[in-house]
Amino acid sequence: MSEDHYFSAEPASADERRRIEVTLAGHDLTVEVAGGIFSPDHVDLGTRVLLRTVPPPRGRVLDIGCGWGPIALAAALSEPDVKVTAVDVNERALDLARRNANLAGVAGRVTVLRPQDVPAAETFDTIWSNPPIRIGKAALHELLAAWIPRLTPGGEAYLVVQRNLGADSLAAWIADQGWGEVRKVASGKGFRVLRVLRG
Repeated sequence: MSEDHYFSAEPASADERRRIEVTLAGHDLTVEVAGGIFSPDHVDLGTRVLLRTVPPPRGRVLDIGCGWGPIALAAALSEPDVKVTAVDVNERALDLARRNANLAGVAGRVTVLRPQDVPAAETFDTIWSNPPIRIGKAALHELLAAWIPRLTPGGEAYLVVQRNLGADSLAAWIADQGWGEVRKVASGKGFRVLRVLRG
């Protein structure tokens, strides 16, 4: 069985690029995708639930686990004043997200980086993420612990998580960390959207 996952740094599958049509933040776009990344054929259901329910982003926005870029692109297209940082460990996803920011005309406001390349002092006003739940609970907790504390005071994180993959237990764990108020603000199609309001 292949060990090629969307959270692999270097996907083993063939890098066969293709273009698909999507609608993000009311804009019809042509984007580039490939195998070996998360949701390579469409905007996945969880991301659609997230984007349908979050308020407009503000300030500096972080997309954790950006894949080919649907959340980062939607954030940049929805508010002309935001600056988006999109991070992923998958090198193919990073390349696609950069290409898609160019295709969408927002490359000047979307910076695509490996997590370790984000300056340590950089903080964010908004986090939008469909986090990689399938990396396992311990790794997921480590990932969120690296980023949620980098919200500015009063900043908001919105995370979409499948209900049957532990949305409620994740909400309880986040609340126990003392980062701020945690609330389930939306649900749909088997997903919950969690908001963390930084204290």
